[in-house]
Amino acid sequence: MKFLIITNVPHLIEKKHIFAYAPYVNEMNIWTKHADDLAIVAPESTQFKTAIDSAYEHNSIEFVSVKNFDVLSLKNSLLAISKFPEICWKMYRAMQNADHIHLRCPGNVGLLGCFVQILFPNKIKTAKYAGNWDPKSKQPWTYKLQQKILSNTFWTRNMQVLIYGEWEGQTKNCKSFFTASYFEKEKKALITKNLDKKIVFVFVGALVIGKNPLYAIQLIEQLYRKGFDVSLDLYGEGVERIVLENYILKNNLAEVVALKGNQDRETLKMAYQESHFVLLPSASEGWPKALAEGMFWGCVPIATAVSCVPYMLDYGKRGVLLEENIREDVSKIASLLNNKEEYVIQQKAAFTWSQNYTLDVFETEIKKLLVSCVLFKS
Repeated sequence: MKFLIITNVPHLIEKKHIFAYAPYVNEMNIWTKHADDLAIVAPESTQFKTAIDSAYEHNSIEFVSVKNFDVLSLKNSLLAISKFPEICWKMYRAMQNADHIHLRCPGNVGLLGCFVQILFPNKIKTAKYAGNWDPKSKQPWTYKLQQKILSNTFWTRNMQVLIYGEWEGQTKNCKSFFTASYFEKEKKALITKNLDKKIVFVFVGALVIGKNPLYAIQLIEQLYRKGFDVSLDLYGEGVERIVLENYILKNNLAEVVALKGNQDRETLKMAYQESHFVLLPSASEGWPKALAEGMFWGCVPIATAVSCVPYMLDYGKRGVLLEENIREDVSKIASLLNNKEEYVIQQKAAFTWSQNYTLDVFETEIKKLLVSCVLFKS
């Protein structure tokens, strides 16, 4: 089987190996175990490899580089349109030669892939929609368009779209799914964490407005001002780093908040194990891996109620759902910090739930999905 990936994720080539964002590559390596040949259509990065990049594990890879683009302004939209013919032609040729087409959405390259795949109604297809599928949520029109095309059973055939959560109006194209970060063999017994000593919060994600790292800092700042012995470590990089550095400096928070930058998988594992809470006040998510990872290592999650987050946190029974109101959110967290018994209950509930979602289970479900796609087509 020749497996084709269409993705917006930038890829870099170094010493004949192809690298990209590690969580994405680690997942794709599970999919591509079952392929004889692999083709990738994606933008090529000119950046150097970092701690959060991983290599594809496959012996037969064809990489087709396409130009990246965005439609955030009129000028960029016009430039993007000029690139469409070449990108779509490369996609068409790649799809023509593939046995299985796999789209990664939402994203600009994925959007074009949604259109081009219409020309191949008889090909076996899957798509991973890594964003928020909630039809009532506010999202860019390009995201909404991808949802409409992928879920439409007339335009998109022989397709299984993996989405997070179950939503009203879901078509037969859509399949509720999950993601995972750790193997069964990595599991450890739950260690009850002590709230009598310094209480450590961890934020893992890009330092961008959408992830709201500034709000995370402000929450911890307010708890600190109230007399709680707290600290926050932020792992990740992004355009908001300078803003965060200035805020930390201006408000004398250097002893409370630390920006740790991008770190590898093992460093993050240790950070989760040493933290009491995993904090993610994000404006939009699909299945937030940082929350599931933190829960796996005994952190109580604190997050905004977007996408399937309320389900993950059992509507507040295994974590704190943020209202995005600083006074109310600080009050909620402070209440939990003052109630050790409730913290232990929520920690155990979060840990127990997360242990169900391992890479072993994920790989088994991917195998079932690939088999079902073949049966569905036949």
